[in-house]
Amino acid sequence: MDDAFDAPAALTAEEEAYRYILQRIRVRAYAAGDRLVPEEIAAAIGTSRMPVREAFKRLAGEGLLSLRPNRGALVRGLSVPEMEEVFNMRAVLEGLAARTALRRIGPTHIGGLQRLIDVMEECDGDVPRWVTAHRQFHEYLCRLSASPRLMQQIAALHAVVEPHMRLWLQYADKPMSSRDDHMGIVQAFRAGDPARVEAVMREHIEGTVPALSALMAASGGAHGMVANKDPHSGPSAPRA
Repeated sequence: MDDAFDAPAALTAEEEAYRYILQRIRVRAYAAGDRLVPEEIAAAIGTSRMPVREAFKRLAGEGLLSLRPNRGALVRGLSVPEMEEVFNMRAVLEGLAARTALRRIGPTHIGGLQRLIDVMEECDGDVPRWVTAHRQFHEYLCRLSASPRLMQQIAALHAVVEPHMRLWLQYADKPMSSRDDHMGIVQAFRAGDPARVEAVMREHIEGTVPALSALMAASGGAHGMVANKDPHSGPSAPRA
């Protein structure tokens, strides 16, 4: 299945640096509070410092880095209010994308969504694989809206929240399963009611907020969620 955000055939040095840093933030190779050294990143991808610094500016504009005088670039975490804001924005935008996509969705697309749900079910505790399959489900669905600007905004929100989702999954007290929630979206598409499709998508995403917010608040917000956490006492697994 094609990825909604595949890289173009040829990348500028700045774009390559941007994608490299973004991916490492998403998978928590660069975690909240980490200081990024442009010389080290430039050496890793075989470029000069200037494209890396330009990538820093772009990522800072997207809320993923903080640029501080004499301290360089620091990876940002999200506070509880910021996390709630991101999920509320996702709910609105992905609800719109789902409603817009409805007129273009056919049996083949329904089958594609179901296959991605199956992949999530087959992950068997593999957090990176589950998060990737989960993101692909949402990206595939949003791509069907054929709204590039809308997709771009949604992708940026996913990038901000993904590190927290990966960390949350490590401490969820239930298996990584949200088949019923995602199948509810598929069933709404089958029903063909635009209002229902939008409402189901929004409810699906908003339903994640209480448990994730509670975990973040209990473990220190933007830079917590790891220390002294009992893996058997976490919240339920994520929906969105």
